Amino acid sequence: MLLRLALAAAGLAGGLGLLAWLWPEADRSSRLVQQLTPADLAKAPSRSVTLLVIGLDSERPADPLNRAAPRGPANADALLLVRINPQGPLQVLTLPPNLAVQIPGQNRPQGLGSLYRMGGPALVADAVSGLVGLEPGQPDRYLVLGRAALRSLVDGLGSIAANPTYALRYSDRSQGFTIDLQGGLQRLRGSQVEQLVRYRDPDRPEQSRMDNLQLVVRALVREMALPEQLGRLSSLSRFLSREGLLTNLSQTEILSLLAAGLSRPETVQFTEVPLAPPAPSQPGEPRLRQIAPDAAVTLWPAAASPP
Repeated sequence: MLLRLALAAAGLAGGLGLLAWLWPEADRSSRLVQQLTPADLAKAPSRSVTLLVIGLDSERPADPLNRAAPRGPANADALLLVRINPQGPLQVLTLPPNLAVQIPGQNRPQGLGSLYRMGGPALVADAVSGLVGLEPGQPDRYLVLGRAALRSLVDGLGSIAANPTYALRYSDRSQGFTIDLQGGLQRLRGSQVEQLVRYRDPDRPEQSRMDNLQLVVRALVREMALPEQLGRLSSLSRFLSREGLLTNLSQTEILSLLAAGLSRPETVQFTEVPLAPPAPSQPGEPRLRQIAPDAAVTLWPAAASPP
């Protein structure tokens, strides 16, 4: 009798072992990751927040010289006005750095991107506010990052999925910089993403730069919204702050904006400033662009409604 009971117990244990092999219990840590949502980062803001993002042509905001040609103080190489809507999609206005603006005390128009070296983020924010027609006090916040922070952000995520429509090739010995990217869907590391945002198609230099910037923003939003990435964002934002981000956002505010901005990663809405055809320029002079004369009075639509 005891022998039969022992054999039955052994059979039951073996059967349970087989079931466990066929349907193993999911790892608890992976279940927790799968359950993460952007709302777990922080409480989203109660109203729309406008953020001015300034990408520099230097490695870090504090660097005295840029990493471009000609060498000199840092310029704003990429400008984005981002509206984070707690109940709607993320809205992004791309601003050309060579957009002509007239500021008090200057006899000639200046490129919007050059204002950074003249007065830092405050001067850029004032010019953008007047240009776009923002309400007083907007943009609410600013974020300035150099090329090193962009690479660190992407590498902190591991990589991002991007789909350049064709192969990108370029080499500049004066800067010691080379672009060598294949076309098609692929995972890009930080240095490759830098190549993508810096590439200019010779036939459409300004538009291609805008297109690639939008491609990278969409890819970053999609990647950061993944459950397996959400758990990294708090420590990653603290690391980037130590690496040289320049911002008037607190750590809590950064996470709050991420909670709202990543809640609908597939609904990012981009708007571009309509430009007039380029005017002739003298050799050595910056090629400034003007807003198209038939452009709408409001360059950026109001806060979008929830989809």
